[in-house]
Amino acid sequence: MARQPRLSLSGWPHLLIWRAHPGLELFHDAADRQVFLQMLTEAVRAQPLQWHGYVLLAQQVRLLLTPLADGAVSRTMQALGRSYVRHYNLRHDHTGTLWEGRFRGTVLQPEAELLPALLSLDTQAQRQGQARTAAETPWSSHAHYAGLRHDPALSAPPAYWQLGNTPFEREAAYVALVQQGLSEAAQQRLEQAALKGWVLGSPAFVAQLQQLTPRRLQPAQRGRPRRVG
Repeated sequence: MARQPRLSLSGWPHLLIWRAHPGLELFHDAADRQVFLQMLTEAVRAQPLQWHGYVLLAQQVRLLLTPLADGAVSRTMQALGRSYVRHYNLRHDHTGTLWEGRFRGTVLQPEAELLPALLSLDTQAQRQGQARTAAETPWSSHAHYAGLRHDPALSAPPAYWQLGNTPFEREAAYVALVQQGLSEAAQQRLEQAALKGWVLGSPAFVAQLQQLTPRRLQPAQRGRPRRVG
């Protein structure tokens, strides 16, 4: 079966996953992560999009972005990939690519899926055993939303603003949600949607987006079509 084109729709939030080539780690130390984060910030600022969240894991990067123009996500990721590979290969005497392949991603319904996706990013290092708590890793957007650090390039999604009337209320509410965590089912639902490229949202939301693209947005139903009459 031919691979579907990557899904990208301007004006809607995208959850992206970019994985390292098997056997490779993207970051050897904090210096690599700092360079990647600076390159990511520059790539994001060069394009018309909003950057909501991120996590830098040993073998993958996850991002939450809302493009404001067609092609903004692809241009951002292409620029980031080229610049970081040059840095990595030069610093670590490596040749070839670092990436498993093209990045994967999906479009999310903002009201229902954006905040869970942000929580998924900010708890991912803890979930994968790379940090004891979400607050212990400096390589995610958690510290920004918990009020521990200010990342000026990040744009808080509307769902975060609805957590409280003051910065303190929003930060405290977000920390409570992080501590509560997402269920394994919710984590897997987000991850599989991103890896397979299926829109995540209500049937009405999917139908709304389907009017914007000829690309299929959800997997076809299994079995024979139901007979009518």
